[in-house]
Amino acid sequence: QVQLEVSGGGLVQAGGSLRLSCTASATFSELVALGWYRQAPGKQRELVATISRGGQTIYADSVKGRFTLSRGDTGNTVYLQMSSLKPEDTSVYYCNARSQFNIDYWGQGTQVTVSS
Repeated sequence: QVQLEVSGGGLVQAGGSLRLSCTASATFSELVALGWYRQAPGKQRELVATISRGGQTIYADSVKGRFTLSRGDTGNTVYLQMSSLKPEDTSVYYCNARSQFNIDYWGQGTQVTVSS
């Protein structure tokens, strides 16, 4: 069982920045990927950004150039730096960890609200 501790989120004006962090209870060598998804009301959960154990980072097209996903020194923490935020980025953001057994674990969602 992998537990995910998340922090960050909140209310910001359009054009502003926020940072989310997520720390997994497992070591990064036990995970194949760590990242963030988001889900807006009435919509499906969608990938925001994820980083693989090998260091490959994937971003949703809608956030490329605005969001940056990075990994902490210990490897089991990821940071999502969100800049130039738009009202359409408003959503509940969920940290995701995929284990080496291809099991997905989810952190508690954190609300990000961008006002226009």
